[in-house]
Amino acid sequence: MDIHQLKVFSSVYRNRSFTKASEDLHLTQPTISDHIRLLEDELGCSLFDRLSRKIIPTKEAETLFIHASDIIERLAHLREAVSSLKKEVAGELVIGASTIPGTYLLPRDIASFRKKYPSVFFRIIVSDSREIMEKMLSHELILGIVGTRVSHKDLHAHALLEDELIVVAAPSLVNRQSMAFRDFIGLPMVLREEGSGTRKEMEKNLEGKGISLDGLTVAGYFSSTDAVKQAVKAGLGISILSRFSVQEELKHRTLKEVKVSGLEMKRKFYVLTHRKRSLPLLYSVILEHLKTSSATTAA
Repeated sequence: MDIHQLKVFSSVYRNRSFTKASEDLHLTQPTISDHIRLLEDELGCSLFDRLSRKIIPTKEAETLFIHASDIIERLAHLREAVSSLKKEVAGELVIGASTIPGTYLLPRDIASFRKKYPSVFFRIIVSDSREIMEKMLSHELILGIVGTRVSHKDLHAHALLEDELIVVAAPSLVNRQSMAFRDFIGLPMVLREEGSGTRKEMEKNLEGKGISLDGLTVAGYFSSTDAVKQAVKAGLGISILSRFSVQEELKHRTLKEVKVSGLEMKRKFYVLTHRKRSLPLLYSVILEHLKTSSATTAA
């Protein structure tokens, strides 16, 4: 017995006619008859007495109609309740993000989002771009934001915002505002670890000029942007970092930007979704918010 059979039975009962039930439900009369026959077989009783062209409900049918009506009504209320929940923007949002968007961009977007939807709370998983991509592919994450272009058949990457990678140094280490490229590659460098989107974009730009990591003097690798900044401030070496990540340091002059001749490094941040998964309402809403916010920032 299923809800469809109960709806057919209820229509026949109310209309006292297979023909009218057929018109009511937009089903053929043989289909109506088949549903009633299957229901009678399952219950082991007759539901209607056929008298010439008239049908008369049996006592069993009268009892069934009372309960069937209650079940159909409850199901309608259940669907309305679930639909209402689906329309409410509330609950937990889990977003994976690489270091720069997770640390320097998402907090601002989250704050503006919760002003609109205070019933939403966030859990932000900050890791390198490679790990975020792996978590997306293993379905541990529904939404991810990374700082390097991802090429995978199962992932869709939507460009959110442009970033610039700049050379930074401690004022005590470099006293110039600009330098030639040959002078730049002769200085010790402090870098992020492998898997970082910032490092990947830096390597891509340097390789375009015929320079690999083997051609640089690397003073150290660090697993976080903050650690790199502290090492640069201490004079360990220069680094290439996102402009978003050093805005405060540049403002307070604890780090300085150094222009390097012929070196201009720009990249985009991308929001990742899985092509084989449909986004729940909550994630669809935050995705649209991120797109709108990034458009405003870019403008």
